[in-house]
Amino acid sequence: MNKRIVLLISLVAATVLLAGCTEFNEPISGNSEGFWNEFVVWPLVSVITYFKGLLGTYGLGIIAVTIIIRLVLLPLMVKQTRSSKRMQEVQPKLKELQAKYKSKDAVTQQKYQQEMMALFQENGVNPMAGCLPVLIQMPILIGFYHAISRMNNTPSIDLGSFLIFPLAEPSIILAVIAGLMQFVVLRTGPAMDNPQMKIMMYFMPVMIIGFGVVLPSALTLYWVIGNIISLIQNLVIYKPWEKKEPVPAAPMAGPRKEVKQPVKTKAKAGGAKK
Repeated sequence: MNKRIVLLISLVAATVLLAGCTEFNEPISGNSEGFWNEFVVWPLVSVITYFKGLLGTYGLGIIAVTIIIRLVLLPLMVKQTRSSKRMQEVQPKLKELQAKYKSKDAVTQQKYQQEMMALFQENGVNPMAGCLPVLIQMPILIGFYHAISRMNNTPSIDLGSFLIFPLAEPSIILAVIAGLMQFVVLRTGPAMDNPQMKIMMYFMPVMIIGFGVVLPSALTLYWVIGNIISLIQNLVIYKPWEKKEPVPAAPMAGPRKEVKQPVKTKAKAGGAKK
């Protein structure tokens, strides 16, 4: 778990450095220089603008791009969900290993790690599968934030509104909707059965609401649409209505004891007759 946190923090730090935080309030165009502008921000702006031309509004353009991005990430998300489901299924066997190797000495813990990895490999569990989609989406989220912010600061671009929400301004209502959607997604997903992940069920929605009340509604709209797709994915793959209580592992059977059958005695010959 510590390695995951370190990896996530490292990626966030690297992404922020690449993002060029000093440029988020500057106009964007095809002439903008820099790796981040040329390969992340401007391509996102171009695709959103393209779909705006097809669909009529920037709001629908953002929804179309969000769906495309989530479809591209879908194989990773499906793999993450299936791996989390298998992780839940092997919990009884994992607890058996923890009880078997409860000693904290180095040799015992090494054997525990070896058998645990063998158990994961045998059941197709990848402990890092849950981090990969998050790591990949982080640059996309920051790129979306930069694209929307810089489009909003480009005089030739008017983001307009989606329904009643001005896309260039924060919206508390849309932020709350995004947070509630995130809660439902986590509630129907593998985090519900993982004690280490249950804290995410309350932390992530609050974090999204907090960001949503200060960031442009266009980015919050990305979260809402993305969470709707995640919810459909959970319903199809994880099937939360079929959740069952984990079956405890059966105790190992000891040596069988022979049960002596009572010896039947034959009636003595010549017994009394009635």
